[in-house]
Amino acid sequence: MITEIPQYGLKAFALFFTRHGIKEEFKQNELDWIVTQSMKKKIFSLLLKSGWIKKTSKNTYICVNPNNIIKGLLEFKVPEIIKKAKKPYSFTNLSAIEIWSDYCYVQRGIEKSPYFIKILKKDLKYWKNFFNNHNISNYVNQGTTIGEYIILIPTDKINSEEKYNFKVEPLKETIRLAKSNEFYNYPYNYMRSKYKNVR
Repeated sequence: MITEIPQYGLKAFALFFTRHGIKEEFKQNELDWIVTQSMKKKIFSLLLKSGWIKKTSKNTYICVNPNNIIKGLLEFKVPEIIKKAKKPYSFTNLSAIEIWSDYCYVQRGIEKSPYFIKILKKDLKYWKNFFNNHNISNYVNQGTTIGEYIILIPTDKINSEEKYNFKVEPLKETIRLAKSNEFYNYPYNYMRSKYKNVR
């Protein structure tokens, strides 16, 4: 999984790529006279963890193709990452409509991919740290950026059901939301047809 990196990592990658391209191997000692030992370890750890370089042996590395990195920065990561969460949550609003409508309604593209997630107010710090640790931009109640991002909606209580291994706002509430806006007529009609007994 490719993730964003800070400027010091970007400069180190640029140095390795400029010198070695994507096929020639290099070692950590290339940075010996440039940065301290601890910074060198930090740089290599960051580049490996973020998917920008790969290990080829115990002490040699190669650069990942920059084309793959650029594409990887816009991949959808949240659906897999959220499965690692240890606190309660519930996809809500447009995200719930998307999931309950079996993705016949999709609110995302690589340029803008918001996820609306209800969380408990007391868990806000956990969720901010959780997404920050995975380099996913996140906001409380509102915000926007390029690519994937999370809108955290803190609440006192979470009500959810399971759908596709995700915790999602209950179907009844989701259908009610879709019905309230003509823009969501298609997913509303889809859900109404599929879940005939739920109104």
